Amino acid sequence: MLTISDKGAEKVHEFLASQEADVSMAGLRVGVRGGGCSGFQYQLAFDEQREQDAVFESHGLKLLEDRDSLPYVSGSTIDYEESLQGAGFKVNNPNVVAACGCGSSFRVADEEQVSAV
Repeated sequence: MLTISDKGAEKVHEFLASQEADVSMAGLRVGVRGGGCSGFQYQLAFDEQREQDAVFESHGLKLLEDRDSLPYVSGSTIDYEESLQGAGFKVNNPNVVAACGCGSSFRVADEEQVSAV
């Protein structure tokens, strides 16, 4: 399951409204790809729902997840943070056991058993 924070949902709604996107068809896609110094990187994008997606509803939004990435992000919350270093979405993922210093890549406990997507 995926959820999104109040602030994250507010930012997604703002973006979708500015693009005049149909919220019933569009959502925030949360993906995981192999790469980075720790093994995996998140990919967040606004996209339309696909037939093979796992779909989670939170704050009136669709969170879209391809089934291959789901084991890596199950239980995660998508947040939006603003700081002196910048602003952007952040994934709070309980499955992460290590991350790189800059926070752009991560490793999960069972990484050895599952190949990079």
